[in-house]
Amino acid sequence: MTAPTTPTTAEELRGAGLRVTAARVALLETVREGDHLGVEAIASGVRDRVGHISLQAVYEALHALTAAGLVRHIEPAGSPARFEGRVGDNHHHVVCRSCGDVADVDCAAGEAPCLTASDDHGFTIDEAEVIFWGLCPNCSATRNS
Repeated sequence: MTAPTTPTTAEELRGAGLRVTAARVALLETVREGDHLGVEAIASGVRDRVGHISLQAVYEALHALTAAGLVRHIEPAGSPARFEGRVGDNHHHVVCRSCGDVADVDCAAGEAPCLTASDDHGFTIDEAEVIFWGLCPNCSATRNS
């Protein structure tokens, strides 16, 4: 019996119905290796891997990868868009009001949507997106000193 193999990034792109390009492979790997990266940081990571890529191409690839469910897009109020490779689970985020640092927070209930709306207005709710706000440990320490 052989152990199941992890699909390559190219195989994941093909499996999602996307054309495989060096830029898309580099972008997906950059997002997965990063931590809630903004577009500029992603573009920089892709450029380090494959050379020149326009910001427009990065935005288009991020849109395609997000639509395919390979990347998750978050946009906390007042913050630029961020992207992460953690998809397919039900987790939320905590954002520092001072420095903008973002971290994952697992859902306490475990299953989507993990919260119950007081009035669903007839909607079939399948997901809840929660953003907790506060100060990260570094900013808290700076404020208290």
